[in-house]
Amino acid sequence: MAEEHKNHPAKENKPLEKMTVKDLKEIALTIPHEHTEVAVSDMKKDELVAFIKKARGITGDLPAKKQKAQPKTELTKQEIKKKISELREEKKSVQDKSRADILRRRINRLKKLSRKSA
Repeated sequence: MAEEHKNHPAKENKPLEKMTVKDLKEIALTIPHEHTEVAVSDMKKDELVAFIKKARGITGDLPAKKQKAQPKTELTKQEIKKKISELREEKKSVQDKSRADILRRRINRLKKLSRKSA
């Protein structure tokens, strides 16, 4: 039963970048090669993927890396502090506990943002 799991055909259909290092090493060991600078067992995931792609003759660009989300609007420190004071006033007048919690979280986020902006 363990051998059936090892030879599972879905592993071969999976993209190389999404495979585990263990699976990539198994594939790399089946590829005939001369001594490389680094042994297959010592390779890292990126090196294994490149080695397998080179052996299989796969060429292609790497997928674009995700960029970090940019803040929607950049507020100045004064604008942030003004917004905090407005939210504090609103929080004082609110009777609903859930609404007060929402305002408290917004205030905390803005305070963190004001510390980050110089």
